[in-house]
Amino acid sequence: MHVSLEEIKKARGVLDGVICRTGLVYTNIISEMSGNHVYLKMENLQRTGSFKLRGAYNKVANLSESEKKNGVIASSAGNHAQGVALAATTFGIQSTIVMPKHAPLSKVIATRGYGAKVVLHGDVYDEAYAEAKRIQAEENSTFVHPFNDPMVIAGQGTIALELLEDLPDVEVVVVPIGGGGLISGMAVALKEMKPSIKLIGVQTQNMPSMAQAIAQKHVVTIDGIPTIADGIAVKTPGNLNFDIVQRYVDDIVTVDEEEIASAILLLLERVKSVAEGAGAASVAAVLNRLSGYKDRKIAAVISGGNIDVNTMTRIINKGLVKSGRKVFFDTIISDKPGVLCQLLQLIANAGANVLAITHSRENRDVALGCARVELELETADDEQIYTIKRLMEQRHYNVNIR
Repeated sequence: MHVSLEEIKKARGVLDGVICRTGLVYTNIISEMSGNHVYLKMENLQRTGSFKLRGAYNKVANLSESEKKNGVIASSAGNHAQGVALAATTFGIQSTIVMPKHAPLSKVIATRGYGAKVVLHGDVYDEAYAEAKRIQAEENSTFVHPFNDPMVIAGQGTIALELLEDLPDVEVVVVPIGGGGLISGMAVALKEMKPSIKLIGVQTQNMPSMAQAIAQKHVVTIDGIPTIADGIAVKTPGNLNFDIVQRYVDDIVTVDEEEIASAILLLLERVKSVAEGAGAASVAAVLNRLSGYKDRKIAAVISGGNIDVNTMTRIINKGLVKSGRKVFFDTIISDKPGVLCQLLQLIANAGANVLAITHSRENRDVALGCARVELELETADDEQIYTIKRLMEQRHYNVNIR
């Protein structure tokens, strides 16, 4: 199997009027933080919320009538699912999508909304894939692979055509990698049209399957551990994708969970854009792994924005704690009228806001006549936190920060 620049250009014609041409946005904050000129390719604003529609639609559009007859089936962590469902419904084809049991609820609901039958199976993408292949053999349906397919790869490569038109002098392109469909499609287009571009792939440290494959010079399967970047949590990269990555990609870096979470929060708060973990991985890499690049024109692909609201809430709260804008204190006070009021007044005078308070007398480690007070405070930064702690200790409170 082979993917050519010509096939990517043909895919662009197929996708005309179907996909959105997503924006390429210059970001001052990430540019300043990294010492480069950073642009974001906003595929999180694509129809279905991710780049996956490009490849899925191109594949479905090129199916023969006999391939369409028994419907299509796919496995997906969520984004490919929505792309296949929308494409199949557009062509009047039945679709079944197998997703991991713990796929974000928002992705499951959206996939059903686009007209697919959703089957939840397994804990990770690879287990969902195995179940999809079993169902395919049973029902004789057509399998639409999320990354290891020339038509899917060609569809994803159309992003690179837009990128080079919008920023012809781009020097470095940073792309998330799961199974490898996105980066292999973009690699063919970028390297064929402008070989001088440095192409950097990004994986999560929790599931670095392509990085391991390139290091070992053959496709490998790794167990990995769960990650907030579920869209790139793939145990086994595609063999076609591996060949293209090995040929064209200059480097693969890995980012950890805290770096991804911080990138999600930064994009939300400073860039005013919602990205899922996989989508934010490219920004995490720009900020934490590309220190060797300075004053360069860098484009980072924000591959998707389909993040579960509960996950987003946890990330925001963790980010606020990490940045010193939220803190949890606990202390013991005398259980007498006015003592709690005095403590709260001290905190108010220090300029912090009380978000929640728990006052308990029944803890085993609390002496008779005393009470444990647990406080959740909204603060400005770490300096304010330690100012409050110091003021409390000066007044003989024994303070723990959690």
